[in-house]
Amino acid sequence: MPDFLLVLFLFNLSLFLLHEMDAIRRSEWKLFIVLKDMEDEKAYKCFTFVHLPLYTVILALLFSSYQTITFWVLDIFFIIHAVLHLFFEKHPRNEFKNSFSRSFIYPMGIIGAIHLLALLL
Repeated sequence: MPDFLLVLFLFNLSLFLLHEMDAIRRSEWKLFIVLKDMEDEKAYKCFTFVHLPLYTVILALLFSSYQTITFWVLDIFFIIHAVLHLFFEKHPRNEFKNSFSRSFIYPMGIIGAIHLLALLL
């Protein structure tokens, strides 16, 4: 993969990580069926802990021989993730209705689409 595409992907992965930090601050677990009815402290801990295996798998795949497939899968995930946030814009528990949060979420989907398209061409 050309260096530019790798840097573009890493920038997008960084946007995802920033979004997840913001998601904890904004209590994103309140949007999830399983976590929304839990006590906040317990839901926060569950939501946060789930990120450990998530990040471990992402990083393991990035350093594996499945790197190209990982790029495709994560690009598709970033696109779907941004679209889901768009659909949940009007959800009463959505606390991402500010330009700061949106500056991570929507560019992540757009950059994911650009990166995926560049990989396919």
